[in-house]
Amino acid sequence: MDAPDVDPRELERALKFIRRVNTLLRYTHATLWHLERFSRKWKRGERINIVDFATGSADIPRAILKWADRRGFDVRVVGVDLHATTARIAAQESADPRLTIVQGDVLKLPFDAGAFDYALCAMFLHHLSDDDATAVLAAMNRVARRGIIAADLLRTRRAYAWISLFTLFSSNIIRHDARVSVAQAFCRDEMLRLRDRAGVGFARFYRHFGHRFVLAGEKTDQLDSPNSSR
Repeated sequence: MDAPDVDPRELERALKFIRRVNTLLRYTHATLWHLERFSRKWKRGERINIVDFATGSADIPRAILKWADRRGFDVRVVGVDLHATTARIAAQESADPRLTIVQGDVLKLPFDAGAFDYALCAMFLHHLSDDDATAVLAAMNRVARRGIIAADLLRTRRAYAWISLFTLFSSNIIRHDARVSVAQAFCRDEMLRLRDRAGVGFARFYRHFGHRFVLAGEKTDQLDSPNSSR
């Protein structure tokens, strides 16, 4: 999916499949659950600015805006994706003026420190080396004034078997990328080491349904030092 010369039709089908999976298996809900926690501290009428790293087709930003409408929050989201075709598809499907799609490298963003309240990413870190994943978490920390939410796969044998079965009748690109994604994903201890290297120790590790984890926290959070890895 990340190849520059990927067939646009195959890419669009793959993005559509990912959107269905995010909805059916409540992967999007994991991100919303943490925003719901954070929103308890929001003041009435204040604008909340969010940036979504590697936004894909921007289904998570759109879900966030629907959630914000139900809660009465004033939220703006910028979705960033490196892949030109993916960014174009996201822009075409994102008619809401509160959502802006930007094509760009998340490690070379033109945003000032603290330009957003929160930085998010989902299903992105497993594509990266340890050094790049650390750099992404650090970049999220730099542009986010309040906190971060990083959601991704957990690497386990059960997850690999499950994803192989789940994608059995999907397209070739989905079957390939799904298995590679699980194989390249991080386990809990690896993710915690990357978290600490990136300087985002305020973020706690949460395990979610479907062999997923979320690394989430606000900079005002106080971790108990003996249990700071949780």
